[in-house]
Amino acid sequence: MAFPPHAAAPSLDDFAVIARIAFDALPGPIREMAGETVIRVTDFAEEDVLRDLGIEDAFELTGLYHGVDLSRRSVLDPLPQPSMVFLYRRPILDEWAERGDVTLAELVTHVLVHEIGHHFGLSDGAIEAIEDKA
Repeated sequence: MAFPPHAAAPSLDDFAVIARIAFDALPGPIREMAGETVIRVTDFAEEDVLRDLGIEDAFELTGLYHGVDLSRRSVLDPLPQPSMVFLYRRPILDEWAERGDVTLAELVTHVLVHEIGHHFGLSDGAIEAIEDKA
């Protein structure tokens, strides 16, 4: 999705569309493993989330996985809440404007895939290693 240079910043709804397109473009097995993961787009992380993560500047967090990752689930566990991936619009826009070397859709896809990696139980380091090999 391209935006003319004079266009207003993409809205939360625009981001949701970009995220849905990115998710739908993932390989089928990854989409299937992601299951019922819910994708939420908000401007910033909640203050308590930032505090729990030790993050002082809300612009430092572009996305977050919330839920029990697949590697820690058990059939004996009570039915878990749905897994959620949060995409934070303002920090993503800020990073996109600062970088200038990727499209907004590419950056949203990167953040989405990173957070889905946490759904699979991967650490930040493992996700970065996979990205480096791609």
